[in-house]
Amino acid sequence: MARDEQLKERWNEVVNILSNRFAEGDVLDLDSIIYLIGVQELGQLHRKFKKDEKVNLMHIAICRLLEPYGYYEFDFIDDDGWPHYNTLEALPNLKAGEQTILMKEAIVSYFLEKELIA
Repeated sequence: MARDEQLKERWNEVVNILSNRFAEGDVLDLDSIIYLIGVQELGQLHRKFKKDEKVNLMHIAICRLLEPYGYYEFDFIDDDGWPHYNTLEALPNLKAGEQTILMKEAIVSYFLEKELIA
């Protein structure tokens, strides 16, 4: 199977699983999935988040997702339980479609690691 086809199949599997679990079957978009990963990484699953905290959750997710690619490294968890990352390498200038593919690849890898998909 071609790499692009495999990514598409795995991405659809992630979207279906998460949409059914968290959106009552509505289809989650990329940003929603990044947000859910941020909540997962923070580990504070049963609380409401303020608008600025939601942005921070997405930042945590992006750092965690791109850590295996060498862009970030985990630094520490602060007193409130929030993880912090250091930037190792600036993100490349990518077109919107290229950014989307990179994030989908990173999300699929994350959920393969977490054994949500095979």
